Amino acid sequence: MSDQEETLGMDEEETQEEGGGEEEAGDQEEAENEQEEDIDFEEEKELGEEEEQKEEEEKVPENPLTEEAVAESLSLLCKTGDGLSHAYVRLDVHEKELTNISILKSFIHLRYVDVSKNNLKDLSSLSALTHLLTLKADYNMLSSVRLEEMPFLQVASFNFNKINTLEGVSHPMLEHLCLNNNEITEISGLDEAKLARLHTLELRGNKLKTTGGVHLPNLKNLFMAANTIDKVEDMESLRSLTTFHLRDNQIENLDGFTDKLSLLQYINLRGNNITSVKEQVPKMACLPMLRALVLFENPAHEEDEYRLEVLIALRKLERLDKDEYSEEERNEAEEIYEQRLKEDAERENEDNSDEDD
Repeated sequence: MSDQEETLGMDEEETQEEGGGEEEAGDQEEAENEQEEDIDFEEEKELGEEEEQKEEEEKVPENPLTEEAVAESLSLLCKTGDGLSHAYVRLDVHEKELTNISILKSFIHLRYVDVSKNNLKDLSSLSALTHLLTLKADYNMLSSVRLEEMPFLQVASFNFNKINTLEGVSHPMLEHLCLNNNEITEISGLDEAKLARLHTLELRGNKLKTTGGVHLPNLKNLFMAANTIDKVEDMESLRSLTTFHLRDNQIENLDGFTDKLSLLQYINLRGNNITSVKEQVPKMACLPMLRALVLFENPAHEEDEYRLEVLIALRKLERLDKDEYSEEERNEAEEIYEQRLKEDAERENEDNSDEDD
């Protein structure tokens, strides 16, 4: 229905904000040569702070969602699914310090639910909402995203929780899944058959060490910035991927890219550990549609003729670090490329002549 589409579009825009999922860097140790007892003190202090945080969480008073609060938070009157009556389909109860939303089992006509910024540890009661289209549950205390299959759910956002597993995501209409700033260490449990329509997956600010585990052929946008990824691998199944964000990781080499990524157009590798353009960038020449690349804040960015060398390696590239290549740059890169080809051919001929002799 048009009301659903319009509202869903608004919610999708909110969930796709680029900057929201970026993890801020923590405080550095004051110095590597500090005395051992000072380091021990800092470690004890950190452990104490963690314990205090756990105690605070345990002290959260029970605050269940009430029928009166629901009534005050409902909006958007629409026809029910059977078309025989009308019901309010939007619920916004964000920032209410809620610990329990089990009452929502009775509100089966809800389609758009926002329970962000509460103290929720369990969303199982939402499984009764079989008409749900959009769910926002950011800033809670969730450790899992496991829900019963929701046949119409299209957008789900669980940013800033304590989620450590992807098991239990099985919603056939899901298109956009946000899991930024959680505690996910590996990608497993995402079933291609049950997530056939998923086109955007956001995993910024987790604890991932590799890109492996995403086997979703219809995925178009993958956001994995601000993890501890040091290896690009297991990418062969991402045949529909067009946008790949890997900013602020620990990647040193680009061996994992493959020609199976035939639609990939944009890669952001800003803030990694890539040291050499000539050694690493040519490994992306297998990507036929690559048009925009970000390598800013890598050691390789400081190399002489950095922009030119990238273009020589990737001659179809149109933009590097947000700046379009000029026609002059393209012509110069093409000339150098042809010259190097000629020199390589001459060396090969010389080597062959030496072997014949």
